[in-house]
Amino acid sequence: MNLRGQMKFWLISLALFIGFMMVFSEVMLPFVAGMALAYLLDPVCDWLEAKSMGRLTATLTILFVFLIVLILFFLMILPVLGSQLASFLDSLPELVKKLQQLVSSNFGERLLSMSGLSGESLQASMGELITQGASWMGGLAQSLWSGGQALLSILSLFLITPVVAFYLLLDWDNMVAKIDGWLPRQHLDTLRGLASEMDRAVAGFVRGQVSVCVLLGLFYAIGLAVVGLNFGLLIGLGAGLVSFIPFVGAGLGFMVSLGVALVQFWPDWTMIIGVGIVFAIGQFLEGNVLQPRLVGKSTGLHPVILMFALFAFGYLFGFVGMLIAVPASAMIGVLARFALKQYLASPLYTGTGRSKATQEE
Repeated sequence: MNLRGQMKFWLISLALFIGFMMVFSEVMLPFVAGMALAYLLDPVCDWLEAKSMGRLTATLTILFVFLIVLILFFLMILPVLGSQLASFLDSLPELVKKLQQLVSSNFGERLLSMSGLSGESLQASMGELITQGASWMGGLAQSLWSGGQALLSILSLFLITPVVAFYLLLDWDNMVAKIDGWLPRQHLDTLRGLASEMDRAVAGFVRGQVSVCVLLGLFYAIGLAVVGLNFGLLIGLGAGLVSFIPFVGAGLGFMVSLGVALVQFWPDWTMIIGVGIVFAIGQFLEGNVLQPRLVGKSTGLHPVILMFALFAFGYLFGFVGMLIAVPASAMIGVLARFALKQYLASPLYTGTGRSKATQEE
């Protein structure tokens, strides 16, 4: 197959994949979660196999331990989170009203002088802004719910995902060997090298970022609870979990915490500043300790590119798109760097009749 035929084949394959994802995105969540779980746990299964444990026994052991830990976590944390979430949703209208009154009464004159609006206009503008913000957050929650609900409701995530993970984890090595057998023999070494680089990029980011999100969530939750912030556990864990989107988790968590702190502690600036210190320390730990040690530069992508990928994939495929955004971007980045390397070694770049690589030989 010539170059034009190869390009046509891969473009058609890409179009079919995108079409498949767009059509079935609402039912893909349990399967994508199962694939991610199998991918994360495969190294542990390989380690147990190296300790003379059979693949089936290792798979059952890993999934059993994982489910026990998950169940214990939900039994200990979920009731508290559910109670805080219900209280937060019940008190949200009153919190927004008090926050609006507090800002108007204490910062109204300064805002009036800066904006040039009348008091009524400023209050109406603030009310409209807060209403729009609440509407946006409600729309986001509804989008995440509808995208994650799947065909048989959210319960399918907990019923189907372990089954999918079990079968994939059991046959992981066989599937990798089967796919390797489909690769064109002429470019086998190149394709294996690209696949290994993609695996390192995806594994390094996903496994590292999961650890970062968990540690940040625990830190924010404990820190906000120590400060005495209402709904601190809920806000802290939420900010940590959303940290898989660069800057969004900490920013959203800080804004919500600041609003709650202003209503709860005003005019005691000490406690309000304490909330800010918790997030400042969290950002310092994330940028200088957790990210460099646990994630590093495994994807080779700029944070702005990662943010764009998350929003673009989320817009196209919903919540499932956000789950696959970073792995897909990391793989695309590997292919882009390989294409750039080929271009820099080609006559198109060197301006000669032969490629740079051929000349060096």
